[in-house]
Amino acid sequence: MAIPLSSTIVFPFSTKSQLLPNQTLFSINSSSDSHCSWTLRTQLLLHQPCLALSKRTRKNVLSAISTDSEVSTRSAEAETELAKKWREIHGSNDWVDLLEPMNPILRSELIRYGEMTQACYDAFVYDPYSKYCGTSRYALESFFQSLGMENQGYQVTRFLYATGNIQMPNLFIKPRWPKLWSKHANWIGYVSVSDDETSKRLGRRDIVIAWRGTVTRLEWVADLTNYLNPISSGKIQCPDPAVKVESGFLDLYTDKENECNFCKFSAREQILAEMKRLLEKFKDEEVSITLTGHSLGSALAMISAYDIAETGLNKTADGRDVHISVFSFAGPRVGNIRFRERLNNLGVKVLRVVNVHDIVPKSPGLFFNENLPPWLLKMIEWLPWTYIHVGVELKLDHLDSPYLRRSTDAGCSHNLEAHLHLLAGYQGKGMKFELAIGRDPALVNKSCDFLEDKYVVPPMWRQDENKGMIYVDGRWVFAERENIDGHPEDTHHHLKEIGLFSDSN
Repeated sequence: MAIPLSSTIVFPFSTKSQLLPNQTLFSINSSSDSHCSWTLRTQLLLHQPCLALSKRTRKNVLSAISTDSEVSTRSAEAETELAKKWREIHGSNDWVDLLEPMNPILRSELIRYGEMTQACYDAFVYDPYSKYCGTSRYALESFFQSLGMENQGYQVTRFLYATGNIQMPNLFIKPRWPKLWSKHANWIGYVSVSDDETSKRLGRRDIVIAWRGTVTRLEWVADLTNYLNPISSGKIQCPDPAVKVESGFLDLYTDKENECNFCKFSAREQILAEMKRLLEKFKDEEVSITLTGHSLGSALAMISAYDIAETGLNKTADGRDVHISVFSFAGPRVGNIRFRERLNNLGVKVLRVVNVHDIVPKSPGLFFNENLPPWLLKMIEWLPWTYIHVGVELKLDHLDSPYLRRSTDAGCSHNLEAHLHLLAGYQGKGMKFELAIGRDPALVNKSCDFLEDKYVVPPMWRQDENKGMIYVDGRWVFAERENIDGHPEDTHHHLKEIGLFSDSN
């Protein structure tokens, strides 16, 4: 096979986002004596284990060789297509004909937003022995850069904090040290905005709200109540008192602690204030609001999407609606049938990605849910324990992947990186699993033990260097921080503008 004199090998177990910026694994260049020389141009990040290449994989690698101009042309065509069809990719037609078979642009976008959600886990300090337990490890200004995600093309504009919730005691990490940054708050996500270059590629300015799930494995599921509360009881605007959601989710979204600097504003107030500010800033541009979350974070994404739409923040001065979509990963049921109907009426589009073996999307409402016959569901929809999923569901099955063990571990089935791996190989219902993009399967074992042993990737391999300790003047001490990003000074101002605060507040 003739090999072009200037080309790039695209390895099926790596992606551009997992390499150092603007670098590739290997290149083949023409030398002065007309021989092709293999030059190692970079190395995988330290946390990217190598996988042995099978004969089939080696064949795929060789067949993946293409000239730089061909790669550039295909990339440009895909970007142009995304800019033209972003509304369709974000559910304007409820993803009809995009899931079966899987549309490659939708696949890429789902994984991209999933990685933005995964960033919430990768940046979270969950070591109970750290005095910064419960914070983001990285500063707001350098968040994506610190995670090696410079090419994401977004800038974080605000961190989100939630208040400890008595209804869901297993949600928050409980530090062991008495000297803490906060006794009441946990960092739970962020708001980010696409930069100018990325906005041009996407076809609009994209505002992303990413919610973190719990890091206490699945203990929090036991805290879910069977009872639904009116969403208006959480001081959320709603014309229909029959619209109800799970009470623990609602409290987590609306609770605050006035004595704590980080949760003196509720998660709800933080979101609405930032949406008011950003939508004013970009009022002359085409804008989208994309919410994404995993597990418990998915529930918060649903409620906050509803809140933004119900409050009318997505209405422009000339009467247009800013498109709101939710990409949910492994999310539980959130509310009743009236909640689903109201969300639909408000135009919020929801795509839920689930693993059929995961227990979380089956909770709450284990017995009374959307799977019942319509006539029976109509009879019992008023019951306080009847829960209904919203939006469109994309079902994945980890048994389809040859890379994953036939594990019955609930944590593995629920793992976000495993969901992203399944997305990378999902072709359509009944179709063979084939990795369509070069996303490293080793990422699956970041925080679980799910890969087949033959790939020689250790479980739980992502570790914090020296648990945050550094060597200074002959002693090992915790690395000190100058500050922890809190709330912008104009939060109160924007809340007053949307009528949530008065001068007396």
